[in-house]
Amino acid sequence: MRQEEVNFALNDKFNTSMIPGRFARMMRTCKIWQFIRFVIINIKMIIVVRKSHG
Repeated sequence: MRQEEVNFALNDKFNTSMIPGRFARMMRTCKIWQFIRFVIINIKMIIVVRKSHG
């Protein structure tokens, strides 16, 4: 039985909650990916601010 299935079997109260897969966990903990997302979000914010001050 996989770890996700064990988690679902142990607790009936939260059996509808999702457990992230391997890829999702990797993306959440990867420092390089987090830095790339940080840069992308900051660029988007700069664009929005420039449009509002233009």
